[in-house]
Amino acid sequence: MNGIRTTLLLASLTGLMLLIGGALGGRGGMMIALLFSLVMNMGTYWYSDKIVLKMYHAKEVTPAEAPELYSIVRGLVDRAKMPMPKVYIVDTPMPNAFATGRNPSHAAVAATTGIMRVLDKEELEAVMAHELSHVRNRDTLISSVAATIAGVITFVANMAQWSLIFGGGNDDDGGNIVGIIAMAILAPIAALIIQMAISRSREFGADAGAAELSGHPMALARALSKLEQAAGRAPADVNPSTAHMFIVNPLKGKKLASLFSTHPSTEERIARLSAMQ
Repeated sequence: MNGIRTTLLLASLTGLMLLIGGALGGRGGMMIALLFSLVMNMGTYWYSDKIVLKMYHAKEVTPAEAPELYSIVRGLVDRAKMPMPKVYIVDTPMPNAFATGRNPSHAAVAATTGIMRVLDKEELEAVMAHELSHVRNRDTLISSVAATIAGVITFVANMAQWSLIFGGGNDDDGGNIVGIIAMAILAPIAALIIQMAISRSREFGADAGAAELSGHPMALARALSKLEQAAGRAPADVNPSTAHMFIVNPLKGKKLASLFSTHPSTEERIARLSAMQ
């Protein structure tokens, strides 16, 4: 059911982009929007993990360099019968973690130095189980594709605004001015709402998977509580387009960014984990 829902949401994002293209340039605009979407999705499929890891200066570590973290991940993947992902550390006081990669055979998990200072071993294990659940469910690819399409929609909508400023948008070119104005304003909002719906549903699924994989739902609940409290205090130099990838919203301390959070409330996540216990 969750897979069907995600497929429908992704189709909605693509359809929204086609509507923008049609409003801007008629049938030709729709074809350009479709082509642009396909190119971006292909790039996301093959290179999203490398881009994100480089963006945060993540360093791949060996068992000798990070014995506890590596041992935790190795134990979890053996239990889940998954391929061993690459393990990275991000040198930042922000306590958080994320996973990336197009499939379980090409995946990476990353933890910040901040999260390894804040959590105990059982809590860190639960967090990494959450990230590995994202990998096993292929959430990393789905959320990256959704973020890419949403970003493209916002970019195209900005182009629509500029076309109005410079006198574009007549009926012969595929739409009236009122329609283009409405599309330029509403399309990015709709894209963000759809993206949030995809990410939020996936977070609940990863929490449940982590509880099953680690066997300690309350360890994850404790970890989420600690990370939520630290999120507003620790500096978070995070690109908003990647905020959905982290286990808790890293932009919580920024009021405007947190208004459109891609994460469900931590209170609700903890309540669901408590019910599992």
